[in-house]
Amino acid sequence: MQRSAGILLPVSSLPSPYGIGCFSQEAYDFVDWLKEAGQTYWQILPLGVTSYGDSPYQSFSAFAGNPYFISLDELVKEGVLTAEECKKAKFGRKADDIDYSQLYKERGRLLRLAYSRSDIGHNEAFAAFCEKNKWWLDDFALFMAVKGRFEGKPWIEWAEDIRLRWQNAMDYYRRELYFEVEYYKYLQFKFDQQWRTLKAYANEKGIRIIGDIPIYVALDSADAWANPQMFQLDEDNIPTAVAGVPPDGFSPTGQLWGNPLYRWEKHRETGYQWWITRLWYCFELYDVVRIDHFRGFDEYFSIPYGSETAAPGHWEKGPGIELFRAVEQALGKREIIAEDLGYMSETVRQLVQDSGFPGMKVLEFAFDSRDTGSASDYLPHNYPVNSVAYTGTHDNETLVSWYQTITSAERTLVRDYLYDYTTPETQLYKSMIALIFRSAAATCIIPMQDWLGLDNSARINKPSTVGENWRWRLKKSQLTPKLQKEICNITTRYGRMNWA
Repeated sequence: MQRSAGILLPVSSLPSPYGIGCFSQEAYDFVDWLKEAGQTYWQILPLGVTSYGDSPYQSFSAFAGNPYFISLDELVKEGVLTAEECKKAKFGRKADDIDYSQLYKERGRLLRLAYSRSDIGHNEAFAAFCEKNKWWLDDFALFMAVKGRFEGKPWIEWAEDIRLRWQNAMDYYRRELYFEVEYYKYLQFKFDQQWRTLKAYANEKGIRIIGDIPIYVALDSADAWANPQMFQLDEDNIPTAVAGVPPDGFSPTGQLWGNPLYRWEKHRETGYQWWITRLWYCFELYDVVRIDHFRGFDEYFSIPYGSETAAPGHWEKGPGIELFRAVEQALGKREIIAEDLGYMSETVRQLVQDSGFPGMKVLEFAFDSRDTGSASDYLPHNYPVNSVAYTGTHDNETLVSWYQTITSAERTLVRDYLYDYTTPETQLYKSMIALIFRSAAATCIIPMQDWLGLDNSARINKPSTVGENWRWRLKKSQLTPKLQKEICNITTRYGRMNWA
């Protein structure tokens, strides 16, 4: 396998004058920066439409893109917005923080203004896009329009006729909300245009995109509303059980995610068509796909609906390798990364092995007693070639803060393993990055915060909390030529350079 390296940075964390990273010139500049740094991969977080809580892992659709990422500058070039209108908008005060409440108000206002001036109904490319994607787009756009009519309430709280998709109600709302439906289709059209242009640019530069998808869809999503038979819902489309993970060293009551669980027997009856379609679509958008919570395909944690914590849950069997054999038969061999973190059992290990997908190795887990997995699996000298090595993920503390918060005994273990007792603590993160670059793992992915040596003020997400997550943004001034050269040198030194 070719040795390679990449950087983990959400699109939302890119620099931008408009409150959140997006498909603007700054994204193209970052691709150029990655290229000069010798990187092969840009790993991002899910691109879906975020809902309450702002998590990209809880989206209103498994297929729709986040309109926050639409470049306003491109809309100015098209003539549907003016530079002055964009400049006047107040997106928040801090360059390194995302103010989602301001974003919701200001972005929404500008995007509606752009739509009103677009004359999109007479655009042939738009009509072709709608026709090509009607299999998911029609339900999504109607879902969002009806959600607006019901003041943002979850669909399980809508009036019975539209909640249960009675035909007369579907026809009524399609007529009544025609232009609102068209507005949501317009946003998806612009998202699709801009993302595909950016991805093509990255690929031309030799940069491959690692996309990320959650194993589950959100309960309040067009997917669950339009396909209730595929999920563990009762006759009123209310969940009977929801997803999460059991208590562990990081969370004493476990994590209650609240996603509806799949009705796997129904998926099996259809030859796993929903999952095949989902992954096919992902590979239209990304070069490689990382599937979050991969262990859920072997066994998933089922929590009774209405529980206050994950504690009452229990494990149930998932579809196993049968699903991925069906996917391979339909799509051929595709590049998938199995996020096989968390509680590991022999059957989970076997599933990852049988799939042939590379698993993930996270350096922090090798020395942290709070982790429930096997620490030795995460020591770099044990990494198999067919794996992707990380210092940490978007769910972990930054490397600098992690080292400060583990016990003194665990810090000693790190020093002993590095055989390094002299490097100042403020610079030790560089030694740990070099450690996994030297490993046998075919690919190394480093979060941008770890390259910068930032503390937890730059942490992306703290699981089981809401309010302060998904907010960090990179400042343009942090993408220095010095850091670029440093990354390029270490990437070359350990045989991971992208020579494309």
